[in-house]
This record gives sequence, C-alpha cells and structure tokens, in this order.
Amino acid sequence: MKFLLMIALLTQLTACGVQSIPQSKNNVDAALAEITNQYKRRADLIPNLVTVVKGYAKHEKETLEAVTNARAKATSMEIDASKLSPQQIEKFASAQGELTQALGRLMVVAENYPNLKADQNFRDLQAQLEGTENRITVARQRYIDSIKDFNNYVSVFPYNLTNTLFFHYEKMPQWTVEGAQSLEKAPEVNL
Repeated sequence: MKFLLMIALLTQLTACGVQSIPQSKNNVDAALAEITNQYKRRADLIPNLVTVVKGYAKHEKETLEAVTNARAKATSMEIDASKLSPQQIEKFASAQGELTQALGRLMVVAENYPNLKADQNFRDLQAQLEGTENRITVARQRYIDSIKDFNNYVSVFPYNLTNTLFFHYEKMPQWTVEGAQSLEKAPEVNL
C-alpha cells in the first residue's frame, strides 16, 4: 500500500513541475545568454562602422568618440545569471541604452552626408547593425517571455508547491528599460 502511494505521489510530482521548473530556469539562462550574444555582435560591428565613418566624417569626431566610449562602457559590463538583480539589469540596460543613443546620433550624421550614405561599405555595415538591433529586440522579447514562464512556474499552484518542496527558487526580476529612459527622446545632432 505504501509502495502504491509512493508511486502515485511520484507521478503527481512529475506532473507538478519537478522537470518543468529546472527546464524553465535553463530557458531563462539561455535567453539571457542570447541577449549578451547579440550585444556582443553589435559591439564587434561598431569598430568597423566607426572606421568607415571616420573616412567620411572626420569633422564629426565628437559623435564618433561618443560611440566608441559608449561601446567601451557597454562591453565592460557583464551580467551573471546566477546573481541577477534588478539593479544589475538596470545598469546593463542603461549602458546598452547609451550605446543605442550614440549609434542613433551616428545614423543621423550618415543621413546628413550623402557621400557617406552612398558608400557601399557603410550601407552594408548599417544594414548589419540594423539587423543586429532587430536581433537584440527579439532576444530581449524571448528573455522576457522565459522570465514570465519561469515566474509562473515558481509562483502559481500547483508548481509553486513543488518549487517550495524541492527547489526554493525566487521569482526573477523582469527586463526593464528604465535604465534607458533617454531612448524616449530622439537623438539630436548639431552640425
């Protein structure tokens, strides 16, 4: 009788998140890794973009330096998924927001200089950068969705009982753009 009760209990536990909760945590970690991967891709493209732009817009040194400095700040930050806090997410998002704003100013410079805009190398890099920004958006959305799923597993009945008994995970902080509030305003370039 005890044996049957034990089997029934194990069957119920398997259906109540014993596998789903750790799998969901793994999905969150993978989604966060994809965000950092896409930011790294963007950071790797920027030196090439800056080199091309320097050839055409030497007098826009301030804009190029802002991009270079923002890239350096953004790539110096690392986030550890095992020690993730809302403050770390905000700081990381803020640094990435500064880089996005600097890149926006650079794109405005490109719009104002037809020779730069017409250069094939620049257009190729600009297209890659635009594609990277889209990839970052998709990666952030996947991360947001995986956090939502994980938080549901650890806080909604009956999975929260399994979490309380076996895992003791806390809800994870959600990605926010509060650190990048400056993105609400379009970048201005004074030529």
